[in-house]
Amino acid sequence: MDLPAQTEARAADPLVIIRPARQTMPVVFASPHSGQDYPAQLLAQARLAPLALRRSEDSFVDELFAAAPAHGAPLIAATFPRVWCDVNREPWELDPTMFDGPLPPWVNTSSPRVGAGLGTIARIVATGETVYRRRLSFAEAEARIRACWEPYHAALAELIAETRARFGVCLLVDCHSMPAHPAQAAHPPDMVLGDAHGTACAPRATRIVEEVLTGQGYRVRRNDPYAGGYVTRHYGRPRDGTHALQIEIARALYMDETRIERAPGLAPLARDLTTLIDVLGRTDWTFLRP
Repeated sequence: MDLPAQTEARAADPLVIIRPARQTMPVVFASPHSGQDYPAQLLAQARLAPLALRRSEDSFVDELFAAAPAHGAPLIAATFPRVWCDVNREPWELDPTMFDGPLPPWVNTSSPRVGAGLGTIARIVATGETVYRRRLSFAEAEARIRACWEPYHAALAELIAETRARFGVCLLVDCHSMPAHPAQAAHPPDMVLGDAHGTACAPRATRIVEEVLTGQGYRVRRNDPYAGGYVTRHYGRPRDGTHALQIEIARALYMDETRIERAPGLAPLARDLTTLIDVLGRTDWTFLRP
């Protein structure tokens, strides 16, 4: 009989890794935006109330996939909030208007994410409200990136490398949630699978996930409106045996978006996702090998 899953974390760690007693599938689950440890420094600097700061958070997504370790797959989750440091961005996507001095020339100041106010250090929350009451120093941004972004990606890269070494292949499932969108009010998707339009993950792997979810009655789209962020595009290298698939889950399925509280739908959704995890664990993934 396998021993209980082991959690790797200390109180001040920027991430938690829950490993299975024995990894039995070449799959890694990640929840980069579900962190709820809001630093006192952020709360002091922000012009927004704590609840408003949480609008960009993928609340409770780590709970939805909590069964992964018991089924033989590791789960990594950030403990810090997305609004503090966004690990689904390049490490140095920074908005120059947020800072009190010039940024180093090697910083990416012109990406579409930066232009939208959602760089590595976000200028706004998901509702469009400005986060900070004053400009930041580059040293503050650098400290966050060194303390949060770098450890998270070092740990994620290590999990992927370990999995690929053991199984010859790795499927990374990057787990997110999506807010209600007025433009999709008539027929909103329940889930969006992002594989960077087939470049980050083998279409057959995406189809397996899609078929399970649609078979459970969920409305599933591919790559619209979320094709995958930095994590999907950076780690998804099918020619090297690493496949990455982003899954976005409609928050209305499982939470009260206004109060940011768990709703009755969380438990049945978690059960369905546990079924998905079980199917992935029973799938022969040798077809993903390069």
